[in-house]
Amino acid sequence: MNEDDAAQVRSCLDGDTEAMRAFVARFQSSIFGLCFRMLGHRQDAEDVVQEVFVRAFRSLHQWDPERTLKPWLLTIAANRCRTFLSKRARRPVPSEFAADLAISQSAERLQDLGEELQNAISLLRDDHRTCFILFHQENLSCQEIGEILDRPEGTIKTWLHRSRQELAASLRQRGIVPEVRYESR
Repeated sequence: MNEDDAAQVRSCLDGDTEAMRAFVARFQSSIFGLCFRMLGHRQDAEDVVQEVFVRAFRSLHQWDPERTLKPWLLTIAANRCRTFLSKRARRPVPSEFAADLAISQSAERLQDLGEELQNAISLLRDDHRTCFILFHQENLSCQEIGEILDRPEGTIKTWLHRSRQELAASLRQRGIVPEVRYESR
């Protein structure tokens, strides 16, 4: 696959617009999926995806052909999302919106398990959420995630374990999954 990646990158670097379109088409859904899950808002994710591709095209000459292209791009995407989240955290939230959000979160009881899971994922710490998404939804290995997040593989395994525990606890607390009790015999 690295040969295909290298050929596509060379074509993009040569200014081949069809290769650039194919590059975007090839990775757009994975990058959008990661951004949407990290940011939780479609418009924000779309904006960040555009930034990711702009940065990727500017940096293609720095890509190491020994690495696969997808983890390299997901690294850029995860970094852009973290930057966006840090900027978002510094923005003031209008009080009416915050009140509506609090009311809708506590009053509504969503029936769809997918929505409940997404809500629970959004409550995870940023690094745990990113790790969980990359592993379970992008099907990357712990080693690849470690490279993307610049963390040891053992840390990634710990984050995955903790994120799973937090998700299970959150879903149990909301009554989505039953409490499991183990009886000793």
